[in-house]
Amino acid sequence: MKKIYLLNSCSTCQKILKEINPSNDVELCNIKENNIDATTLDWLKEKVGSYEALFSKRAIKYRSLGLNEMNLSEQDYRKHMLEEYTFLKRPFMINGEEVFIGNAQKEVDAAVKSFNN
Repeated sequence: MKKIYLLNSCSTCQKILKEINPSNDVELCNIKENNIDATTLDWLKEKVGSYEALFSKRAIKYRSLGLNEMNLSEQDYRKHMLEEYTFLKRPFMINGEEVFIGNAQKEVDAAVKSFNN
């Protein structure tokens, strides 16, 4: 499986996409139009170790809903990400069994290397 979950309107995601320059066999998934499904989210959690690692605490809704003042469980993180795409760290880049989450430069560099081998 080769997939990149991103937000098409996000300039950072677009910049990363240009760096990766994915081939035609990579499926691009706009999370605003088609939020991530439970099966994929659960698979990603197994790869990275927790739902919290996949959760964006930078999302505006994180503070506006008061989630920053709550002690969220793993199931809370999962529920919020499945209900609202804005809580997903982005992009999620999957190349076979390799997973790259977010826009930290080391993640992007690793994804570029993986997708271009």
